[in-house]
Amino acid sequence: MDFNEIGDGATVYLPISNPGALLYLGDAHAVQGDGELNGNALETSMDVEFTVDVISDKRPPGPRVETADEIMTMGLSGSLDDAFREATSSMAEWLMADYKLTASEVGQVMGVASQYRISEVADRNSGVVLKIRKSLVSRVER
Repeated sequence: MDFNEIGDGATVYLPISNPGALLYLGDAHAVQGDGELNGNALETSMDVEFTVDVISDKRPPGPRVETADEIMTMGLSGSLDDAFREATSSMAEWLMADYKLTASEVGQVMGVASQYRISEVADRNSGVVLKIRKSLVSRVER
């Protein structure tokens, strides 16, 4: 799940698919380009503080990230096409569930506000991230 925009203050939502699931933090990157093209980045040690909360009434279909300014969904799959679809459908679901947008509103917002980034293509996984600025979602008139 390498993505160069997960940093200080980000909230990461992960699906839990196994009872008693464990959390693992992998290698740290001081700098990483989009896509992690060569299979690595500028590796470094890390000193991380984080908290873990189980939100029992939320079951995201894939990883989600929230910062002060943006919401992001991650699609991780064997192909960029499938990762793109996963990120897109996860965002649509998030906007309907948490932002109470209708399907029509979701289409309108995503059509003008979606920004896609390639997060990973270095190994068997392909990663696509869909980002939307919170300020654009908040402008939808109810």
